Amino acid sequence: MNSLVVGQAAPDFVGITQKKEKISLSDFIGKKIILYFYPKDNTPGCTTEAKNLNDNFEKLSEKGFVIIGGSPDNTDSHCKFIEKHNLKFNLIADTEKEIIQLYGAWGEKKMYGRSYEGVLRTTFVIEA
Repeated sequence: MNSLVVGQAAPDFVGITQKKEKISLSDFIGKKIILYFYPKDNTPGCTTEAKNLNDNFEKLSEKGFVIIGGSPDNTDSHCKFIEKHNLKFNLIADTEKEIIQLYGAWGEKKMYGRSYEGVLRTTFVIEA
């Protein structure tokens, strides 16, 4: 797992949004980005996180932030998640976990005494 540190340049990426459109970090040169990774659409913790960002969307937008979420879910799952919760930002379908791994948001997790690999809930604030 790679670990990014404060001040390090964020790696560029190319992903696919819920609308099946390409999106990359370089699309946002000169902007501030909140890039967050979460394990799965429509699970309690991930829904709470997305709804919190959505509830603060206007305040964050006024401050110049662009919000982008990403998980291993596919575009259809993201569309349903966005529609169900009226989310106002793009979600990247990182089904191959390439961007998640690039940002060090993949690693060992433990639940109920069991260890497994998965998405580590991680948020980055980036000045592109």
